Amino acid sequence: MNTYQIDENGYYGEFGGAYVPEILHKCVKDLQETYVKVLESDDFKQEFDELLRDYVGRPSPLYYAKRLSELHGCKIYLKREDLNHTGAHKINNTVGQILLARRMGKTRIIAETGAGQHGVATATVCALMNMKCIVYMGKTDVERQHLNVQRMKMLGATVVPVTSGNMTLKDATNEAIRDWCCNPVDTFYILGTAAGPHPYPDMVARLQSVISEEIRKQLLAQEGRENPDYLFACLGGGSNAAGTVYHYLDNEEVKIVLAEAGGKGVETGETAATIQIGKIGIIHGAKTLVMQDEDGQIEEPYSISAGLDYPGIGPLYPSLVARGRATVYSINDDEALDAAFELTRIEGIIPALESSHALAALKKITFKPDDLVVLTVSGRGDKDIETYVKAMNERNNR
Repeated sequence: MNTYQIDENGYYGEFGGAYVPEILHKCVKDLQETYVKVLESDDFKQEFDELLRDYVGRPSPLYYAKRLSELHGCKIYLKREDLNHTGAHKINNTVGQILLARRMGKTRIIAETGAGQHGVATATVCALMNMKCIVYMGKTDVERQHLNVQRMKMLGATVVPVTSGNMTLKDATNEAIRDWCCNPVDTFYILGTAAGPHPYPDMVARLQSVISEEIRKQLLAQEGRENPDYLFACLGGGSNAAGTVYHYLDNEEVKIVLAEAGGKGVETGETAATIQIGKIGIIHGAKTLVMQDEDGQIEEPYSISAGLDYPGIGPLYPSLVARGRATVYSINDDEALDAAFELTRIEGIIPALESSHALAALKKITFKPDDLVVLTVSGRGDKDIETYVKAMNERNNR
């Protein structure tokens, strides 16, 4: 059978693997040998499912967006990950990973964050499990995501502003990996996205696959069928997209449409459109597509969205594109803002800037009236209100 899932060596086609410093080899090897056994054990499943239900508030609704559907000439359902506790899909993954960390005897948790949602979700589960939490966040993101920084601190986390590079997600990830190298014995790195060395891309995808599992059940109940015609999600490192497509990967009748951050335009150099302009390389422990110059030096990404501002991409996605399984569109800042304001005004839902990129990708497709579309709203827009207000003011003053 043709499969798009990860192979036994931790690769999606030619992408993936674990390229880590010697000091982390044992940590990563232990994780590789442990994660599947734990995630498939009955006691883990029971505790994970109970927390998702009673603490996170799952299942998240699958909402038929009537006016959005009329606008695009098809049937659009929104998978409302924005309604989870902490306001995004990130909590699904952090609940699972902290349960794994506890079972592996780890006592100290580190994480990286861009938009702050993964940092908040990690700080939340650390408070719940009474574990020490250190979150690395680029200084640029600390300033533009001030509210989430305060939430992390209130939850008891130590937030470390990172001042290297352009002080965003890539740099925060670098610092988290350095910390892990210095503290390999007691520390568990809760990586926030479906990137990094094997087993993280697969582990995060499995923990987020609750999204596609629920979509199947909810569509069956609401439409009498498990399979949509299209799945839409935004793409940074790729955790919400991995969760959205997980149970549909090998069903080629379901089309996968993903939206990455075009920034100010792919041709401007101020972009985070890795699929469009990336070249094969190694970033944060995985072989994938990377934004890099002729000398192999990583180029600084740009996006209005802190959560998509990353110069690499999870290894699943270049494999899907290379094999013709997924279509990825580059969405510019202005297109994402337009889509955010549109959803807010016609459905009363303020989406995160990340999710707005997926919403903007709806305009790239000409739908048939009977097409059934499911789009994951990965997070809510509270954290982005200052950016939205600034954009509104600029537009009003033109």
